[in-house]
Order: sequence, then C-alpha cells, then structure tokens
Amino acid sequence: DDDIFSGAFCENSEKLINVHLFALAAKYFSLSNLGVCTPLEDVLEALKGDSEGATGIKPDEFMNNKKSHEVQVMSELVDSIANYCGIKQVIDIGSGKGYLSSFLSMQYNLKVYGIDSSSSNTNGAHERNRKLKKHWRAYQSRGKESLKSQSLEKAKDRPVEHELNCKTINEELLNNANSLQNQGQVIIQDLVPSCGFTEMATLETNTETEADLVTGTQSHETKLSEEVLAILNVLPVDAVEDFSSSHCNYEELSEEEKVQRKMTSLKTKPRKSSESNLYFPLTSCITAETELSDIVTDLEDCMMVGLHTCGDLAANTLRIFTAKPEIKAVCSVGCCYHLLSEQFENQEECHDQVWGFPMCQYLKDKGWCCGRNARMSACLALERVAVGQMLPTESLFYRAVLQVIIEEIYGVTKSDRHVGKTFSKSSSFIDYVRRSLKKLELDDSKLPDSCIMDYYEKYKHRMNELEAFNMLKVVLAPCIEVLILLDRLCYLKEQENIAWSGLVKLFDPVKSPRCYAVIALKNQSCS
Repeated sequence: DDDIFSGAFCENSEKLINVHLFALAAKYFSLSNLGVCTPLEDVLEALKGDSEGATGIKPDEFMNNKKSHEVQVMSELVDSIANYCGIKQVIDIGSGKGYLSSFLSMQYNLKVYGIDSSSSNTNGAHERNRKLKKHWRAYQSRGKESLKSQSLEKAKDRPVEHELNCKTINEELLNNANSLQNQGQVIIQDLVPSCGFTEMATLETNTETEADLVTGTQSHETKLSEEVLAILNVLPVDAVEDFSSSHCNYEELSEEEKVQRKMTSLKTKPRKSSESNLYFPLTSCITAETELSDIVTDLEDCMMVGLHTCGDLAANTLRIFTAKPEIKAVCSVGCCYHLLSEQFENQEECHDQVWGFPMCQYLKDKGWCCGRNARMSACLALERVAVGQMLPTESLFYRAVLQVIIEEIYGVTKSDRHVGKTFSKSSSFIDYVRRSLKKLELDDSKLPDSCIMDYYEKYKHRMNELEAFNMLKVVLAPCIEVLILLDRLCYLKEQENIAWSGLVKLFDPVKSPRCYAVIALKNQSCS
C-alpha cells in the first residue's frame, strides 16, 4: 500500500505532485475505510437485553438541530450501557450548559453529576435546568391530553353492543369505588403498559366516559377483579386510600402479592421523590489525577460520559475511568484536537506531566508527534465540505495576511493571545487588522491604513492558492483524526481490567463532524 501511494510525492523534494493519489491515500487511511469501528446498531442490540426504549420528550424542542441530534443519540446509548451494567449514576465530564446531563436525568431517570471547569457554564446549567423542568412538565401534560383524546376517539368507534357490557362493568366499578374514604375518586398514574392504561384515569359519574376506559371481557366479575388487582400491583402501597373493612382486598392478597407490591413501591418512590434533583451541575477542573469522590460526595458505581470534551479532557476522562474502580463504563466523544498537549512536540523533558497525546505505549515507544498544524487540520470537517458547506476562505485569507503583518512589522512569531472570532465583527480588512492588533496588545498606531491595504493587495491574487491548500488539509483531516482516536482505543486495549472497548460512529458527520465515541466497559461490571 505504501508503494501504491508513494507516487503522490516527489522522492527528492518531497513535494506533492499527484493530488489524485494523495486523495485516494487519505481516503484509504480514514476511519470509515479501515473497518475498526463497531456499528452503533450492533452495540445497542448487544446491550438491549429485555429493556424497553424510553418514550417522552424530544430534545429538538429545547435545543438547536445539531445539539438535539447529538443528545438524542448519545443519551440512548448511555442509558443502554447504564441498564446493561446495572448502574444509575452518571458523571458527565465537561458538561457545559448541561444539555446531555439534563436530558439523561429527565428522559431516562438517571442521577447525573455534570462537572465543568467554567462557573458561568455551571450557573447557566442550573438556570437552564430549572426552566427545562417547567417545559418538561408541560410537555408531559400535553402528551397525556393527546393520549386521552386518542383513547376517546377510539372508544367512539367501538361497536354499539360493547357499550352495554362496558356500562355494566362500570357500574360495578363505581359501586366499589364508592367505598373509598375519599368519596369516589381514585387517581391511577404511572401504570405499566400491560395493564391497558396509558394515562391518568379518574373515576367519575359519567358512565359512558368510564366505559371507554375498560375493554370487553368474558366475565364482568372476573374482569373487575383483574383490573383492581392490576392497579394495586403497580401502585405504591400508599397511593390509594384504604378500603373499608367490608371491601379490604389487601388482607386477601397472598404474601407473594404483598411483597410484589412493596417492591414496586420501593422502585417507584425514589423515581418520584428525586424528580427535582436528579441533575447536579458542579464546578471543578478535571485532570488525570482528579479524585472524583472529592467532588461527588455520594460517588457509587457509575459511568463516565463526555460529549465533545475539549483537548486533554477526553484523554484524562479515559485515564480516570481506568484508574477508578467505581467507574464501570465510559462513553467519550472528544473534540478540539488542536488543544491537545503532545509529549514529543517540544524537546523539553517534563517527566511529571500527563500528556494528551500519545496515550498508548506503542506510539510512546515510537516517540510519535503530530504537531499543532496537523492537529488543527484534524478539526476540519470533510463531510461538510463534501456536501457544499465550503471553508470560510475570506476569513482564512484575512488571518493569513495578518500573520505576515505581525511578523514583518512587529517581529512577533509566537503569542499566547488569540484573535478569536474577530472576522464576523469586522466591517473591512482594515477594521479586522486593527481589532486583531488590539486583542494581541500590539500598538496599531504605527500602522497606517495605506500600509494595511498594501499587504492586502500584495497577497490578494494568491487567495485561490490558499483555498487549494486548505482543501488539501480538509482531505487529510480524517487521517489525523484516526491516529488520535486509535491511540485512545489502543490505550484501553492495553488495560487488563477492560472487558470490551471500541470506536463507534454516533452522529451524522454533516450535523456533527466530531462524531466518533470511544466506549469501554470493565470486566467486573457487566459479567
């Protein structure tokens, strides 16, 4: 394979001479072509067991299209892993504004601690979570109303002969209901689907409405007793007022049925009582040496997740996972490769530092280094460019000419300061340069407008060259990303306590370019 693609570069000058071969080689070594990824459908199928998929809120009501797509796909996978491993606690590293955390807690009833280094993000997550709960309850109410109207519509379409049977059943049900201490009102909620109820049902005096809630049976008395027992079996013990002594069905239950009701009650109560505090945003900076028990005081068996954890945070998430016995699984989607620290990028020896790359022993032994330019390229989105979402050529051109100006006029070749998103706020190239110089704390008074425009005119004809160069970087991007992701996967493969690890393509890369998740489960958690 190396021989096939070697013709892309000149042997003597090492310059690119065959763009077509270069593109083929980049495609060949991309993650999608190497066959090392596990399909998401296969992972979900293996984790599924007897669990049922959750139904409820759709995140696109509260998030933009990109974030909604990411949260919906990843939360389903996280819930599947948590169920498979028998855990209810999730630690969301780099939780940001809490999109994933709040959805996991509300949709899947998981207890989530969202940890972010930015206090403003944490405070924002608190406020957003408070508002989201209001919308969540409203959404659930609308859903119940919709189900109720659907059930009534279906009831209207039933044959007339069933109405007489249903009315008779309803009268018997009402006679029993009248013996309740609360004078005839029973609230039925959170019933399992097998009971035939999909919403709250209130017994009222309107017999036709009541009949719509009861299906036809062979025997009225048998049906009545079955319905009552079904209701009692799924409700908490204290959810219904006690029957009067002449109708006390509870005393007639077998010991097995009583135990079943108590167990159901224990499972239901925590779910209801903790509804308002399932998600806890916390502020803390996470490193490879972080003790989670110092941050999460009630740390128990849990899993770690990270949706677009930035730079070294993705690597540190994996290191914490392998080191802490409480963490049984991990699902991490990294981003911002350009912010990774590299062990072999600089010549200085820092033996005590923990680096973001490389992680696996194989690349460490090779002394492998990507470099900042390569890592910057890894952040580009080939799939978006392929569907016509072109690179911002003009802003890249502005930034390139600015680089020449600050080197030639100010003698600066390296700076810790950043220009940021100055282009979108600028009205012209002159305005862009002056805004950027102020951000870099350079004196712009020594640079007249005419001089700035001279630089612009000097390089304007080379804008097409810059665009072509950046397109080559886009083509190469998947190859650099695969190196970083395989390094992380190999690190997990080197650990003895890992039962399974893999790379999974979670997202549509056009919607979310950083779409690959590193997933692992420990031996003792899911045996």
